[in-house]
Amino acid sequence: MSLMQRISAFLKSPKGQQLVDRGRREMAKPGNQQKLKGLAARFSNRRR
Repeated sequence: MSLMQRISAFLKSPKGQQLVDRGRREMAKPGNQQKLKGLAARFSNRRR
């Protein structure tokens, strides 16, 4: 079983679904969105 198949199977499992839901709830918070934007900006500046 490849890594992608294992990840896909995990995400379809109840525990994987809980993790996805938790991630969505966390990303709905404005403070976390700002942190992610800042992190993305730092990574994009490194590539240039």
